[in-house]
Amino acid sequence: MLEEFRGPVQILDVGGRLAYWKMMMADVDLGKPIHVTLLNRDAKPVEDPGFASVVGDARSMPEFADGAFDIVFSNSTIEHVGSLDDQRRMADEVRRIGRAYYVQTPNRHFPIEPHFLFPLFQFLPLRVRAWLVQHFALGWYERIRDREAAWREVSSIQLLDRGSFQGLFPDATVHDERYAGLVKSFVAVRGLK
Repeated sequence: MLEEFRGPVQILDVGGRLAYWKMMMADVDLGKPIHVTLLNRDAKPVEDPGFASVVGDARSMPEFADGAFDIVFSNSTIEHVGSLDDQRRMADEVRRIGRAYYVQTPNRHFPIEPHFLFPLFQFLPLRVRAWLVQHFALGWYERIRDREAAWREVSSIQLLDRGSFQGLFPDATVHDERYAGLVKSFVAVRGLK
């Protein structure tokens, strides 16, 4: 996508981290400057002049004008913002403030749940998921002993299927990311020629 824009390129990364960009851009020379604004619910440290960190809510970004960014990028964040209505609010904001966008999310129907790395975890009853994380360290999560905290954590992740994801981004092309022949995640892209 970066090749589609003349520099400098203004990017908003919703839910992003500086370490991700450092890793992805380590050996890349774009021949143009980019500036990445990281938007998170809490401030993230940035020591690079090409980056800024702002505190905000992906579901409501009135601090940014329509079309404020060349690209809005978001990697595995939309499933963490709440209900389908909350996800729609984030999608609407991404579509509003980005001239182009790239939004990725895990596929609800992939057999291994990507956060807890447990087979078919997303299809278990909420009480069973909460019990599992109370009693075991799963995936990227340490054991969460407190019942209420375990319940909050497992219920905070709302994975999307293809139809729901496409519905959030009707002006995008949705691409499949595959692993072992199965659709692992979806990427909504708008703005490529």
